[in-house]
Amino acid sequence: QVQLVESGGGLVQAGGSLRLSCAASGRTFSSYIMGWFRQAPGKDREFVAAISRTGVITYYADSVKGRFTISRDNAKNTVYVQMNRLKPEDTAVYYCAARLTPYYSSSYYTEASDFGSWGQGTQVTVSS
Repeated sequence: QVQLVESGGGLVQAGGSLRLSCAASGRTFSSYIMGWFRQAPGKDREFVAAISRTGVITYYADSVKGRFTISRDNAKNTVYVQMNRLKPEDTAVYYCAARLTPYYSSSYYTEASDFGSWGQGTQVTVSS
């Protein structure tokens, strides 16, 4: 299993921006579909965004579409999420997740159970 470490969280005012990074260990990063999820206090973990192995396909939760951008650099074993126009309701612990996908898949993975590896999470707090 790949090991994942998130960074880049913090406190930001509403309307501001943050970029989260997730560094993965191992030599097969390009075999993983990568995702970002978040969990606010008292709420279930929810899907934010995901990206295909090559980075060509990206998809987002409706709540972040147009504000967040997921990307990856397979040479650096890193996936990112650029978060713009942040809102107080974006406050949550953000988790990076990986799904081993050694062969092409046209499916869209948006459930936490679709992903087998997880980082420890990074806190994002948006003040109003």
